[in-house]
Amino acid sequence: MDVSLTLWVLTILGLGILIGADFFIGRKPHDVSVKEAGIWTIVWIVLAALFGIGLLIFGNGQASQEFFAGYITEKSLSVDNLFVFVLIMAKFSVPSHLQQRVLLIGVLIALVLRAIFIAAGAAIITNFSWVFYIFGAFLIYTAWKLIQEARSGEDEDDFEENRLLKSVEKKFGVADQYHGTKLFIKKNGKRIMTPLMVVMLAIGTTDILFALDSIPAIFGLTQDPYIVFTANAFALMGLRQLYFLIGGLLKKLVHLSYGLSVILGFIGIKLVLHALHESGVHVPQISIPVSLGVICGVLVITTITSLIASKKQAAAEAARSESIDV
Repeated sequence: MDVSLTLWVLTILGLGILIGADFFIGRKPHDVSVKEAGIWTIVWIVLAALFGIGLLIFGNGQASQEFFAGYITEKSLSVDNLFVFVLIMAKFSVPSHLQQRVLLIGVLIALVLRAIFIAAGAAIITNFSWVFYIFGAFLIYTAWKLIQEARSGEDEDDFEENRLLKSVEKKFGVADQYHGTKLFIKKNGKRIMTPLMVVMLAIGTTDILFALDSIPAIFGLTQDPYIVFTANAFALMGLRQLYFLIGGLLKKLVHLSYGLSVILGFIGIKLVLHALHESGVHVPQISIPVSLGVICGVLVITTITSLIASKKQAAAEAARSESIDV
């Protein structure tokens, strides 16, 4: 898809306005209700759908299909990221009324970092087509690793701060308590960070690890930087509301890791086939409609089996509880 500089500028400006409106609406710290989260989750999904339809009308069917495939993939991977966000919130004991502010700024940081990753990835792909082999192999390895972690049954119950975050805390110092929405305060004449600033950085920088999976995955569906960026932007911007909407349901998605492993493995194979094709080897190529069907099908099956398994587990626990009481 041929994208002019004007369209790039207008798109970034439009996304900036949406982010600004989101910030303005949620500028006052408050506890986000399920109703509010549900309404805004629908709003962001509708906006993404309208953008995809716009690509179909003003662009072409291929671009629209690539956007929807990329958006759904990024959205499903972002749900897995919410598990870590929950751990971060618990680690730093973030007050409930400040969590929406943390996620808003944290996601904004993540969006900027991903834009850098996408630009770098697009430049590498343009000049070195063999990188598809590396991306494909990495996604297949990640898929295998997800399955191994899911089968081990070991759940992460704590969040470990990365080196960058630790070094920032050491350099600036951190206050021992929250000070409303303030990011810095002065203590003994020295400017130090508040825990709110630390947790925002934790959310934003942790997304770098998530981008290592998601960016190669979406480049396996489309090599158009414009579609890669917009799909990531729409998936991330609705993440804050999704956190409050399904935060309590995350534990019920017990098969999510299996579903994501299948999706990543599938895209990894697609990338390897594409790389072989670019090298002159006659191999079948997986079309975008097939990719979109596989991704949606896996997510639907994963959700259904997860809910059935969670229901059976809850029933078994209730039965054990009753037997103990007797």
